[in-house]
Amino acid sequence: MALRADLLPALAAFESAARHQNFTHAAEELHLTASAVSHHVRKLEARLGVTLFQRHARGVSLTAEGRQLADAAGSALADVDGVVRGLRASRDEHARVRVTTLHSLAYTWLIPRMHALQTVHPDIHLSLDTEVALTRFDDGGPDLGIRHGPGHWPGLTAHLLMDETLFPVAAPDFPGLDGIAGAADIAQLPLIADHARQGWLDWFRAADVHGVRIEERHTFSDTTDALNAAAFGHGAALARERIAAPYLEARRLVRLPGPVLQARWSYYVVYPAHRRLRPAARRFVDWLLALPKD
Repeated sequence: MALRADLLPALAAFESAARHQNFTHAAEELHLTASAVSHHVRKLEARLGVTLFQRHARGVSLTAEGRQLADAAGSALADVDGVVRGLRASRDEHARVRVTTLHSLAYTWLIPRMHALQTVHPDIHLSLDTEVALTRFDDGGPDLGIRHGPGHWPGLTAHLLMDETLFPVAAPDFPGLDGIAGAADIAQLPLIADHARQGWLDWFRAADVHGVRIEERHTFSDTTDALNAAAFGHGAALARERIAAPYLEARRLVRLPGPVLQARWSYYVVYPAHRRLRPAARRFVDWLLALPKD
């Protein structure tokens, strides 16, 4: 007798009941009632013309024929499940985009925009690597990166994503903030720095402040740590506009008097020049470059 499609639900119910040796547990697994599982098993028995379970007061147990079918059904369903998992994994990997970028940019700029990405490209899955060191684009490595730099790296194609500016910030309740009238007054505050290429010395020069002692009290390797320190009232930080935006919007930080300094470096989307981007990565790059720059 050929296996008909209408027997597949009955076969699935039987396989679960055989594994559990219990109709109730099978029903819980399949989100059915115990009577529905029993109905499926009896339908299968009637179609095959054999008894698959011995019913007794304490439950059920497989007959010899039932054991034979249970072994075959379990093996077949495991094979199907393995193929389905493989197909899903292949689909998910095909839509996965591996991105390397700075932690500060991921935390304050990219992650808040991921809802917009999912609206336009719900199938894209991101894997973010936020190591400080520049990642090599080897086979099996990231598809692309978002880098802060001069815009040219050997072997990489680079697209300008957005420019950057620098300005001083502090917590809105920082003591003495009302007395800060100009850039020269900021030099008297505890200064917080990060490891960015441009720092307080560059900003004070742009502000035409000379002859003051610039002492950086706290220094952080990550820009968001520097901004968090400023938000907790430890001093004034020199903020990058793109990174500081959510802090300013939440009023955790406020801008201080003084000029806005145009950063020498900008943010770029980069990927290996010799390697064609996969379709999902290409769509992600196009989405990034189409984002509003304000």
